[in-house]
Amino acid sequence: MSTRPLFRLLRSDLRAATFRAPTSTLRLRCMATAADTNLARTGLYDFHVANGAKMVPFAGYSMPLSYGSVGAVASHHHVRESVGLFDVGHMVQSNFRGPGATAFLEWLTPSSLSSLTPYSSTLSVLLNESGGIIDDTIITKHADDAWYVVTNAGRRERDLSWFASKLSEWNANPAQGGKLGQVEHEVLEGWGLLALQGPEAAKYLQGLTSFDLRALTFGKSAFVPIEGFNLHVARGGYTGEDGFEISIPPAHTAEVAELLSKPPVQLTGLGARDSLRLEAGMCLYGQDLDEQTTPVEARLTWVIGKERRESGGFIGFEGVAKHLKDGPPRRRVGLIVEGAPARQGAKIVAPEGGEQIGSVTSGIPSPTLGKNIAMGYVKSGWHKKGTEVEVDVRNKLRKGVITPLPFVKSKFYRG
Repeated sequence: MSTRPLFRLLRSDLRAATFRAPTSTLRLRCMATAADTNLARTGLYDFHVANGAKMVPFAGYSMPLSYGSVGAVASHHHVRESVGLFDVGHMVQSNFRGPGATAFLEWLTPSSLSSLTPYSSTLSVLLNESGGIIDDTIITKHADDAWYVVTNAGRRERDLSWFASKLSEWNANPAQGGKLGQVEHEVLEGWGLLALQGPEAAKYLQGLTSFDLRALTFGKSAFVPIEGFNLHVARGGYTGEDGFEISIPPAHTAEVAELLSKPPVQLTGLGARDSLRLEAGMCLYGQDLDEQTTPVEARLTWVIGKERRESGGFIGFEGVAKHLKDGPPRRRVGLIVEGAPARQGAKIVAPEGGEQIGSVTSGIPSPTLGKNIAMGYVKSGWHKKGTEVEVDVRNKLRKGVITPLPFVKSKFYRG
């Protein structure tokens, strides 16, 4: 999960790091500076500055792109080989409580949340009335009447407005709030969220807690004692590596960040985060997902509960059901592109300069593979593994091959 592209800036710094960060990632929607007073700050802003971070505007926040002289490629490899720490405190953390909480969230999403066991989570999507994706989200069940939900910073206003309007509608409806139960929503304003990611993450975190982390498999969470703090720790992340996302009360965020940032942990910024997530085949909201895209088109059909594909009962069901029955008009795919990296917006065409059949939504030179990888959408029928296409990269057609996602095999810990 993430948001719109970053500003195109700090190019000289990134070139010096021997890696040109993806322009699709470094292009933001307005030219602002990190000192812009309109930008919000996470609880770790001073921590980042003290550690030599290059701060850039992202999703309305001043966020670290990289730290000191460590380039994006070096940070990327460190996470793949060891362990990195990301500040993701710009994300919106929420609690939903009340006797109708499960039913309410199953109205807003197509997931089978009622089948989750306590302290289990799932990726899901908020859908509009036509089945388009308002946002992608991680939903964690604490109890039948208590849920923890994380949504994207760049969709904050849209999401919170949607929650408020739908809560009002639900609680006032005798058939919903009256029969199934009232629901209340709490935004955890100012709370920190840190992502500890990489093959050495568990070993490092285990040294700070008596809790046996082997019991915490991918998609599970628990309140874990960490050096005197009792913190919500979820196993998962946005890199494809083993790791944890740790939610922290505002008063303790900086202290916990200090605790989690000792060697071999390396502070890691947005540049590496984007290349890691694309190698892992994960979507960036605003590029790979939007309100005109259904979960079926986005290859996220698996978030739709099997029984709910027939029974429905969620907002946007008709649009989703049509794509499930008839097949979607386009599908998200992975691409390997020869010669030069394809960036967001590049046209995908049939071989030998044929008709346009799609477009690239994210693209980078992969640090791990040493190849140019991209993600995009193509017309159905062109989406099969091994299909050859061409990609218009700066007015020159380059050969592309439809490639399975993820590009780099995920290493989630499943016990």
